[in-house]
Amino acid sequence: MILESVITCPHCATAKSEAMPTDACRFFYECGGCGARLRPKRGDCCVFCSYGSVPCPPIQAVRSGEAATPNSCSGARAS
Repeated sequence: MILESVITCPHCATAKSEAMPTDACRFFYECGGCGARLRPKRGDCCVFCSYGSVPCPPIQAVRSGEAATPNSCSGARAS
C-alpha cells in the first residue's frame, strides 16, 4: 500500500507530497501555494482521490481486493 501522494492544486498547479491517513479520508486540503481550500470532486471520497497522484489507502484496499467495500470512503468511484 502506498502511503504518500502528490497533491496538485487545480488553481495554481502547486504540487506537494503528503502523507495519507490509513484509516480515514481527508476531505479538505489547503494549498500552500495559493491558499485555496480543496474539496473532493463529485463522486470522489477525498482530496487524494481527486487531486493526488495516488488514491487514498481505503480506496487502494478496495481496488486491490483487500477490502470488500469502502470503509471510511463510501463515495468511492468504480475503477
